[in-house]
Amino acid sequence: MHHGLIAALAVALMAVPSAAAPGGGRWETRAPMLSERTEVAGAAIGTKIYIVGGLVPGGATSAVEEYDTASNSWRRVAPMPAALHHAAAVALDGRLYVVGGYTGNWDPMNTTYEYDPAANRWRSRAPLPTGRGALAAVVLNGKIHALAGEDRRGSDSGAHEEYDPAADIWRSRARVPTPRNHLTAVTVGSDIYLFAGRVGGRNEPVTEIYDSRTDRWRRGAPIPTSRSGSAAAVVGQFAYVFGGELGRPSTYRETEAYEFATNTWSARAPMPTPRHGLAAVAVGARIYVISGGPRPGGSYSNVNEVFIPE
Repeated sequence: MHHGLIAALAVALMAVPSAAAPGGGRWETRAPMLSERTEVAGAAIGTKIYIVGGLVPGGATSAVEEYDTASNSWRRVAPMPAALHHAAAVALDGRLYVVGGYTGNWDPMNTTYEYDPAANRWRSRAPLPTGRGALAAVVLNGKIHALAGEDRRGSDSGAHEEYDPAADIWRSRARVPTPRNHLTAVTVGSDIYLFAGRVGGRNEPVTEIYDSRTDRWRRGAPIPTSRSGSAAAVVGQFAYVFGGELGRPSTYRETEAYEFATNTWSARAPMPTPRHGLAAVAVGARIYVISGGPRPGGSYSNVNEVFIPE
């Protein structure tokens, strides 16, 4: 067998376990991405995770990498129609959607792109009414919600817009009470949870909860570690928030769990590699925490670490 193929198979089969750490849960190391990046977006379709765009040394990228969690291997797939960073990505009905983001010149975009993995092809859909970068996006009740971000550099947005893929139409919903950027979001039941983020140059520990049945917001318990550029995913009755940055000089390794039923936070095993601008994607009962900058500002990694809740 060719030596390069042997090396590739060795990497693909790599899974380095780590012991449980104080706070609960444990981490394992998986095969690294093919490229080092930061300010990426990611989502899962079945057992495959897609990491899109981001910043690489030299600027923004349109590259997309697919990670097969079953074989622990990566491959490149069709690139996005444009190079974007600080975009948001979600999966719905077997398709991947990427909304908003910045160009390489830091111009907020209003693009909506849809990727069909079966055809390995992208297409443009109806534009986001409010172009934004450093936003959050989630899927709720078969619709995509795009939340907050910056509508221009240094201008925080409270925009909240909902996309119906079947009709290819966006509509406005109740605005985010605390306009901010570099936030993260999850959904449970009929609710959207927004965690942390940055207001101007200051991190905010705010938790805000949107009830889709009433189109209204309410406050939740603030996150213990005020952070921006973090990532979050849900397993069971908890949302787990990973990493982020304070700004200069700190990048966080903190993992914190929010229990929906009790509206309380607790610490979990910290990340082996502190990062911001990362993706956190749940597949089954595991959360894959991928890419991101290990230092504040312009730094890059191809790290792929898996959090396994207790």
